[in-house]
Order: sequence, then C-alpha cells, then structure tokens
Amino acid sequence: MTTEVSSEVISLLQMRLHSLNDLALTLKHIHWNVVGPHFIAVHEMLDPQVDQVRSMTDDLAERISTLGGVPQGTPGALVADRSWNDYSIGRAEAIEHLGALNIVYTEVIKDHRSAMQETEESDPVTQDMLIEQLRGLELFQWFVRAHLESSGGQLSTAGASTESGAASQAADQARTQP
Repeated sequence: MTTEVSSEVISLLQMRLHSLNDLALTLKHIHWNVVGPHFIAVHEMLDPQVDQVRSMTDDLAERISTLGGVPQGTPGALVADRSWNDYSIGRAEAIEHLGALNIVYTEVIKDHRSAMQETEESDPVTQDMLIEQLRGLELFQWFVRAHLESSGGQLSTAGASTESGAASQAADQARTQP
C-alpha cells in the first residue's frame, strides 16, 4: 500500500473511530437517563452494545496504528473533527430514547458503509474489519427497531430525520397503541 493510500485509509478510520467513540458515550448516556416501564429492558440491552462498540474502537485504533497513523481518541479531537451534534435527548422514556437511537444508528451505519465501500479496492483488510463491525451495528439497530415496529413491520419513526422528531413519533405511537 502506498503512503498516499495509507493516509486516506487512516483518515477514514479516524472518523469511524470518532463516530464509534461518540456512539459508546451516547449509549451510556441513554443507559443512565432512560426511565419508564421499559427501563430495565433498555438499560440492560445497552451495556453489551457499549462493550462491543468499545471493542470496535480498539480495532479501529489498532488498524490506524498498523497503517502508520496515530489514533486520536481524546474528547477534544472528537469534538474538533466531528460533523454531527451531541445526542439531544436527556432523561426520557425508553421508547423516546429508542426512537432517537434508531436515528443515531442509521447515521453511524450509513457512514460506516461509505467507508467500507471506499476501502474495497485500496485496503480489503480494512474493508473486512468494517464489514464485521457493520454486522454488529446492524444487529444492534435491529434490537432497537424491534421496540419501534408494529407487528405489520411499520416503523413508528418512519420519516423522522432528527433525534427529537423520532423520539416524539415513537412516544406518540406508543400512546396510541398498547
């Protein structure tokens, strides 16, 4: 691999590292701030997700180092480089957090897929790692969406584009259906 290609892959991986570090923090934030009748189910569902996402960050950082880069894992680096805002929901019902978390997972997965596609030719080893991470991220989103879908497959947050909008839609749907 050329130095130029390696630098491009390192830049891609650094943004994935920031994204997954942010996701791990967001998952813990939800874990600490979820309330309501489904508290324990969501509270306990999130810890394994946090653990696996943290493992993914370690893999990304080690790949960056393997390619000759210096992984940046500090909060300041994350905030300086990110293109997204902080998670916007505080203390809230489980269904509201799950609605918002679905939006978070959608964006993380979309960006991970893009990085996967960008490394197809240049670095199949990195692409393989990203594919494996996508497998886990998509599984976690499925766990979240299972709480948001009707038996007919209708997603209560369909069409929502913001965390607060998805949280509101999920809560509205939950109030109208037992």
